[in-house]
Amino acid sequence: MKKLLKFLTCGSVDDGKSTLIGHMLYNAKLLYADQKKALELDSALGSRQGKLDYSLLLDGLSAEREQGITIDVAYRYFSTDERSFIAADCPGHEQYTRNMAVGASFADCAVILVNAAAGVVVQTKRHARICSMMGIRHVILAVNKMDLISYDMQKYRKTVYEFKQFCSDLKFTNIITIPVSATEGDNLNELSANTMWYEGKPLLDYLESIDVEQPDNSYDFIMPIQRVSRPNHEFRGFQGQIECGTIRVHDEVMVLPGNEKSRIKSITTGFDKKSEASIKEAVSLQLEDEIDVSRGSLIYKGKAPIVADLFTAVILWTDNDALIAGRNYFLKCASQTITATILSIKYEIDINTGNHISSKRIIKNEIAVCDISLSENISFTRFEDLKALGGFILINKITNMTSGCGVIQHSLRRSSNISYQHFDITKTMRSDMKHQKPLAIWFTGLSGSGKSTLANALEKYLAYKKMHTMLLDGDNIRHGLNRDLGFKEEDRVENIRRISEVIKLMNDAGIITISAFISPYSADRAQARQVIGDGFIEIYVKTPLEICEQRDVKNLYKRARNNQIPNFTGINSPYKEPLNAEIVVDTMDKSVDESLEEILNGLRKFMKI
Repeated sequence: MKKLLKFLTCGSVDDGKSTLIGHMLYNAKLLYADQKKALELDSALGSRQGKLDYSLLLDGLSAEREQGITIDVAYRYFSTDERSFIAADCPGHEQYTRNMAVGASFADCAVILVNAAAGVVVQTKRHARICSMMGIRHVILAVNKMDLISYDMQKYRKTVYEFKQFCSDLKFTNIITIPVSATEGDNLNELSANTMWYEGKPLLDYLESIDVEQPDNSYDFIMPIQRVSRPNHEFRGFQGQIECGTIRVHDEVMVLPGNEKSRIKSITTGFDKKSEASIKEAVSLQLEDEIDVSRGSLIYKGKAPIVADLFTAVILWTDNDALIAGRNYFLKCASQTITATILSIKYEIDINTGNHISSKRIIKNEIAVCDISLSENISFTRFEDLKALGGFILINKITNMTSGCGVIQHSLRRSSNISYQHFDITKTMRSDMKHQKPLAIWFTGLSGSGKSTLANALEKYLAYKKMHTMLLDGDNIRHGLNRDLGFKEEDRVENIRRISEVIKLMNDAGIITISAFISPYSADRAQARQVIGDGFIEIYVKTPLEICEQRDVKNLYKRARNNQIPNFTGINSPYKEPLNAEIVVDTMDKSVDESLEEILNGLRKFMKI
């Protein structure tokens, strides 16, 4: 059986990635007759004056053909006498860096292209860092478009030197360099007469011979569970792909998270039973004992993976919204999906130099090292030890879009040193003593909308009803607990995070907590809802901006419009309206008593008043 090489082509936009693969396949006669004919027809209508446009073999989207760029990752399967290949042609535009990272996550080897005329540029460096981050250790630097510089050896060597200097702090074990011309075919399949000074092999020869095998002796056997198969009452199999090691019938295994022990009863691949199975095989394992196992569980033998809820990771951020400490996301690692919070941004990694930069926010396409907290323990490894359990993605809880991808460096000691302390007096007991159900009544709205006034009126009414309450107001909290915070987005995120934890503690004490905060970001309100849990009631005080400005006795809006107050919500900082608030009250044409009555009518669904 031929060995398989999974490689990607990457680099800056218009460096010739699609053309390089297409021309190499064409020269090697690895195209079907209909593909060759389609290429000839499409090229006649293209932008190369009738000459063959080899990039059309990879760029299949109409937008890619119209603009002459790659947008999405294009996979091409082919085989030579020596080896089988899966090539991932990745986009070069900065806005499609997310797509390039997807290609890098699957590859064993990277062909990084550099335009010989332009040299090493920022996107070249970004792609090289992402390749290193994703565990790629073998790199082929293809200095392309040598025909544009008349095959100048000195310019080629200068580009190679610059690239290798940049890669000195990356984890590449092997860097091969080749001068090529993707359009003319120089050094793709055969050595070119235009580069007699080049002493290496053509690109295809390197791809056929490069050894990317990395022996993995870190773990004996690990398989995350993707699905439980129960076709009848006699069979209960746990399905997944073996990520490392070998498993045999009768082997003793452990199951996480329950840490229960059993033995392998049977191994099934498709409809065939086997005595053993190895890495990358998709199997169904049957255990001798009835153990609670579901999707997200993990079967292993020998050395155990790490089980913790805190770790440090390198993250490539791909979301349009900035990465800010305090926000939470869904984290998907192997078959496990769990809520994760960015505890802190330790530092940003400079794309050009690799230097560590202090930063409070990370924007799209930047790389940072962060500490991450999980809502409960999961099983993972260091990325260097096992990619499948050391890599993860972060998913935006509101949009369900992938916000970032990351690799785990190590767990944090305090993860295993700190555990929840159990107490005998519970939240239910405390609320029973107060004869009330603890709630978190969260007022949100623009400054001047009437949040604090209505929150105060509501607390007075509940106190009249002999209920135990506590009112937290945004301005008052900033005089004490959050005095150290400003009004930038990262400060607002931390402001709401702290308040959420305080309200949770008060609810645990059986108290009805009323809060009045602008809380302008929907993501932070959603996070507060999750932290606090049951009993969260969002009240949106929906008052138009012009009315809020008319009520502005402190002249805050006026000062903000005169650029005297930065980051003021509604003027130079956004307010994202709630879409699914439990109660919405418009105070524009209502008195305080009328607005309060509307709120009370809404609250009667949740409490007896």
